[in-house]
Amino acid sequence: MSRYSYLFLGSFLILISFLSFLNIIYSYYFNFYLNVNSYIPSLIISFSGGIFLILFKLKNFKLSVYNRILVVISGYLIFPVIIALPYYFSIYNVSFFDSLFESISGFTSTGFSIFGDIKYLDPSLIIWRSTSQWIGGLYFLFSIILLINILDNNLKKSLTNFLSFNEAEYLKQSLKVFFIYILLTIFIFLILKFINFRNFDALNFSMSIIASGGFKSVNEIDALLNNDFKIIIFSSLLLLSFFSIFLIYNLIFHRLKFLNYFTEDFYLLIYLITISFILFIFFSKNNFSYIFLSITSSVSNIGFYFSDNNNYNLSFIFLILVIIGGSFFSTSSGIRFFKIFTLFRFSINNLLSHTKPKQILLSKVKFDQTQINYDVINKYFLTIIIFILSLSLITTLLTFSGINFIEALKLGILSIMNTVNSSLFGLENFDFQENSFFSKLIILIFMIIGRVEFLTIIILFKKYLFKG
Repeated sequence: MSRYSYLFLGSFLILISFLSFLNIIYSYYFNFYLNVNSYIPSLIISFSGGIFLILFKLKNFKLSVYNRILVVISGYLIFPVIIALPYYFSIYNVSFFDSLFESISGFTSTGFSIFGDIKYLDPSLIIWRSTSQWIGGLYFLFSIILLINILDNNLKKSLTNFLSFNEAEYLKQSLKVFFIYILLTIFIFLILKFINFRNFDALNFSMSIIASGGFKSVNEIDALLNNDFKIIIFSSLLLLSFFSIFLIYNLIFHRLKFLNYFTEDFYLLIYLITISFILFIFFSKNNFSYIFLSITSSVSNIGFYFSDNNNYNLSFIFLILVIIGGSFFSTSSGIRFFKIFTLFRFSINNLLSHTKPKQILLSKVKFDQTQINYDVINKYFLTIIIFILSLSLITTLLTFSGINFIEALKLGILSIMNTVNSSLFGLENFDFQENSFFSKLIILIFMIIGRVEFLTIIILFKKYLFKG
């Protein structure tokens, strides 16, 4: 690994140690002594490991594609183990595997939980769950920057005008993401306070929303969102993890001077308005606020909803919205709307070129004249194929583990798309604690794959299994 790789991983270890320390301070300040010692192992291990990696003397060399993939995957394997320690050493007698399941669910911003009733959890542990999502969301954004040439070289133009990234540009973009991420978290917290969330709930939900996570500080959100105004405001906040994290930054500093910076968000806005109109006019049995929460919670891959779902028959429509996902530069998961839209346009243009001989085959997005070459089309198409194969595999494995096919299919989608199970998808009563070791292991693996993406793993396998 290069010097930058060690700095990248070491910085997040220091961040984990800092947040562990804050949890200890919080526990002492509010007299929550039951689990205060459970954060000490994560504090010591993460701090010492972070210092070692940051100070480790290593000759610097250029980051290769495979090196960047290994760095990202290493984080998803190492950090959840450290985050799992407070669960394991808590007073709740949680096995290490269940602790690891909870931490990976948090770090991948999924929200599956082995804790059935949140109200009996120590408040500091509830904050730790939300913290794990916050760190995981930030790590995911940093990983996108690190892997941008692999995942989507075309969309890199909406982030920077540099043709290729060196370590200085990685650092610049990472710092930009870090400060925007913190400011948006504070913004969400203040808005939640404005609609009368208590400090504890506002803090937890602000960390969950910005990370597109599914952990809550309460069992149900019904009591918190007790009128239409609160529901609309809360639903709108969920869109911060749907649109690009750079959207507000670009609006302030670029002011439409570079239209390519706004291309994806422009299409996402049209998409959001369209599906909101269609679902509200043709399918909604309630007022606008309920259907709007359903839509924003689905497209942002968060999954929050009320305990009673009056739109139960629409659960598969909301699962489709989950699959489509949001912006490439957001904490949401999904295939990404821009990829699907690009493939749709490309298919239409190809059909027109065959039906009308004089029709010119276009490979530009008209809004910003961005060139879409065949390599990008092939990569987008491969993403769709990989998702179908992944979903088929996880559904089959979960069915073999004893889960019925419909639930296995829904869980497969939510695992790969890192979205919490809720009444929105008809899975509000699914009990992960009572599931078999095998089924939780499968879900755990695919939660990580959903964040890393199978495409990067295939590239890595190609390097080491097909060297010739």
